[in-house]
Amino acid sequence: MGLTKVTRNYQITIPSDVRKKLGIKVGDVLMVEVEDGKVVLKKSELELPLLPGGKGLKVEDIEEAIRRGQGEGK
Repeated sequence: MGLTKVTRNYQITIPSDVRKKLGIKVGDVLMVEVEDGKVVLKKSELELPLLPGGKGLKVEDIEEAIRRGQGEGK
């Protein structure tokens, strides 16, 4: 069992042993559920595109990438 701490932005780091056991890689999508008072993370088959970071990224670009990831693209 690994321990992790919630940051001030409510983010956590998944311990490396857990990532290795589940085969979680950068860009993977996880489902977050609550079951019997526990937070449960489940690896999803859903794939969302990684967006380039940095200057010039607009809200419209992000929204379009989300639509494409959901199969609603142009």
